[in-house]
Amino acid sequence: MTDDWKRTLEMQRDEKDQYFANDPHSPIPPAERESVDGLEYYPIDGDYRFELPLETYDEPEPVVVATSTDGEREYLRWGEFRFTVSGEEVTIQAYKSEADDDRLWVPFRDATSGEETYGAGRYLDLEPDTHRTADGEWLLDFNEAYNPTCAYSDQYDCPLPPTENWLEVPIEAGEKVFH
Repeated sequence: MTDDWKRTLEMQRDEKDQYFANDPHSPIPPAERESVDGLEYYPIDGDYRFELPLETYDEPEPVVVATSTDGEREYLRWGEFRFTVSGEEVTIQAYKSEADDDRLWVPFRDATSGEETYGAGRYLDLEPDTHRTADGEWLLDFNEAYNPTCAYSDQYDCPLPPTENWLEVPIEAGEKVFH
C-alpha cells in the first residue's frame, strides 16, 4: 500500500482547517474563528483503515435517530461492517437517508468519546467514488472520522449515533474534541 492516501488525508485536513478558520460559512462562530489555529487530530494510522464488505440487509429497517436539539431524524439501517480493532471484534452499522442514496453514513461513539473526542460521537461519510474498491468492498477509514457541526456551535441540529454504534473500544483516529 502506498502512502498516497496519507498525503491526501493530510491535504484534506489542511483544507478543513483553513475553511474552519476563515470561511464565512464555517460552523465555528465568527467571534471564535480568529483564535483557531487548526483542529486537533490523532496521527494518521493505517491500523484504523479497513477494506471491508458491507453485509447489506435484505430489508433495511427504518431507524429513528435522536438529534442534539431533542429532535428526531429517520434513516435506513442499510448494513453492517465487521472488523477487528485493538484485538476486539467490532460490528458497526451503516445507514442511508433514502434507499436510492449512493453514500453511506456511519456515526459512532467509542471509548474516547467525552474524553479525547467529541462526547456525542463522530461521523464517517462513505462515498462510492472514493470509498469503494475495485472489487466492491468499502474503505472504512477512521482516520477520516470527523465531528458533527454541533461540536462547534449549539446552533446546529446534529443526529446522534444510535446506541447500536456505541463501541466499547477506543478509536484513536480522526478528529479530536474541539476546544
